[in-house]
Amino acid sequence: MNTSTTAATQPHDHRTDDPTAGPTEDRTDDSTDSPANGLADAAPSIAYGAPAAPSRPQDILCEYGHWVRTAPDAPAVEDGELTWSYGELDDLARHAADALRGRVAAGDVVGVCLDRSVALVAVAVALARLGAVYLPLGPRPGERRLAAVTGTLRVRCLVGDAGLLPGAYGDAERTVLPLPSAGAHAAGQVVAAFTPAPGSPTATSRTSGSDSRTSDSGSQPSAAGSAPAAAPAAVPAGAFYTVLTSGSTGTPKAVAVGGASLAALLRWYRQRVGSGPGDRHSLLVGVAFDPHVKELWAALTSGAALSVAPEEVRWDPRALTDWWRRAGVTISVLPTPLAELVLDRPWPALPALRHVEVGGDRLRRWPSPQVTAQFHNAYGPAEATVMTTAHALDPRREDVSVPPPIGSPMDGAVVCVTDEEGRVVPRGEAGELRIGGGCLALGYADPELTARRYVAPPPGVIITGTGTGTGTGTGTGTGTDSGTERVYRTGDRVRMRADGVLEFLGRMDDQVKVSGVRIEPAEVEAAFEHDERVRRAVVAALRTDGEVLRLIAFVLLAPGRPAPATAELLRGVREWLPEQAVPAVVRYVDAFPYDANGKVDRAALLAAEPQRTPAGSTSSGTRDTAAGTARTARTDGAEQPRTATQELVLRLCRDLLGDPDLGLTDAFAASGGTSLAAARLLASLEEECGVRLRAPAVLRQPDLRGIADLVDARLTAAGTAAVGGA
Repeated sequence: MNTSTTAATQPHDHRTDDPTAGPTEDRTDDSTDSPANGLADAAPSIAYGAPAAPSRPQDILCEYGHWVRTAPDAPAVEDGELTWSYGELDDLARHAADALRGRVAAGDVVGVCLDRSVALVAVAVALARLGAVYLPLGPRPGERRLAAVTGTLRVRCLVGDAGLLPGAYGDAERTVLPLPSAGAHAAGQVVAAFTPAPGSPTATSRTSGSDSRTSDSGSQPSAAGSAPAAAPAAVPAGAFYTVLTSGSTGTPKAVAVGGASLAALLRWYRQRVGSGPGDRHSLLVGVAFDPHVKELWAALTSGAALSVAPEEVRWDPRALTDWWRRAGVTISVLPTPLAELVLDRPWPALPALRHVEVGGDRLRRWPSPQVTAQFHNAYGPAEATVMTTAHALDPRREDVSVPPPIGSPMDGAVVCVTDEEGRVVPRGEAGELRIGGGCLALGYADPELTARRYVAPPPGVIITGTGTGTGTGTGTGTGTDSGTERVYRTGDRVRMRADGVLEFLGRMDDQVKVSGVRIEPAEVEAAFEHDERVRRAVVAALRTDGEVLRLIAFVLLAPGRPAPATAELLRGVREWLPEQAVPAVVRYVDAFPYDANGKVDRAALLAAEPQRTPAGSTSSGTRDTAAGTARTARTDGAEQPRTATQELVLRLCRDLLGDPDLGLTDAFAASGGTSLAAARLLASLEEECGVRLRAPAVLRQPDLRGIADLVDARLTAAGTAAVGGA
């Protein structure tokens, strides 16, 4: 049986009580050709998942309710020493729903600004009970980003910590939700802040996504002859949740996902990992990242417990494995960068941990033969309900000299690879991945965008959305029309192997992934251009020798405007973007290079990046590049390392952030140091001098000198000689 479609079964895995459950079929037999595809010499790049039983939107709540009724005392959420049973969780959800009832109706979008906690879980259940649409935003979504979202999407209210809600909601009518304030990431007081009535000045300002330079007159257009701002859109009917993905127009796109496709995914996933009572699933993924939805409901629909991860485990691989052992986690989900950090370390004794799902970016590591848990490399865009394909990694049987594949389709899904004309290519040939079947989301809040990205299936591809039909990996099959006769164009470049397994090759366009988060450069550029000092910004991605992808912003200032300090400019940018989308480096340019088509030549900009002017060669810190004269934010005469520890920290940070201009007076976080970059720094410091720091302490330091001081203090406390000492 193909390892990409069936996980290794553990003796203590649970069996689902679903009568349709059974071993996953290998649907990628390529022993025959399909003449209808016109590919006589090779099998076409089409693969079908096993047939899936029909799913209904109400299945999720029904399956959760089954465990509330039959095992009310079983643990549902664990947060350190705190535990809430299924019965207690359901009481919390019922009280929250009662507080919202009458103000929040079926189909209303509710933005949830909470971190991982029992309150978050209870709100998710409450909104499902009300038929409302769950929009996970995370505890601090950023005021400008939130304004952009609410300007395009009709959001009924925000639920979050009363002390952390954005300032625009300071005067909003609030309803207190009776939810616990205990837990590692718990809110002090959870409230629902309702948006002002349409037409009010506050609502109009937020709807237009305006900033301080935009008229706040409400009903009047901002310029003569300009059209009034479009009314915020509603999500498609039947949505269970909606998530934001990066948008090419500079504004995030809202993807609406139905309950039926999520229920189908959860059923398949439970069978794959054997989840059931007694299991503990991690609640670790960032709340604004759509795998969070699957992580949450996969546990609640199988009678398992959700274990809330402490903050430090999200970037410290040793802290993560220690927590897995301490909390008895059996099933976990990890973003790709964190998974690679875990796989780079010796595997510890983790007898309880059975399955680890990895996703969000291209995986470049294989588990060693010593790894006792089954790792799954998963792939799936939000537009196809979190997860479409997966591959169970087996280093003993597979070629570990190449990156792990992204696998085969889940039950009820179909994948195919097409050329630029939308025709299916033979296996072994690269092309664009298209996805069809019951896994597809409902679409975007923007119907025109939905029509562009969800298209008719290519000839020879049979869509069997309900899973009642049959199909083979060669593209032949029959099925019942379930109203899902469409495929989603992912924009991802893949290759299908002869055995029907997919290999991920990259993006077809400029979209990139940083730390597992999909980022559209245009959205990052728009964040810079909100600053009136910026005439234009161009953002490009550069992969360093250490395989770390970093974003570089090339900024052209408005005439007569002086260059602001990088930290000051980035403070404004952070109001619009998630952490991973904030560029690591800012370069000021006098002009942009253009290609033959009149477009900015990003390749020329990046080609000039490694060419550094030797320190001290100019007094202004300028250098000539293909982009014109680029003025870096550094200045000559920077403070030199005074100790071996400072020298070590400076060298490691320069390597990690890919910036040889980095100085001791620069702040790690402001220079592009994300939490995952901090994790790599922690691992390197431990290897070099045997000290263990915590990522939050590193990120709080005002500059690199502070990090060096932390290292020296830890060495002194341990009675160890300083770096470079005797």
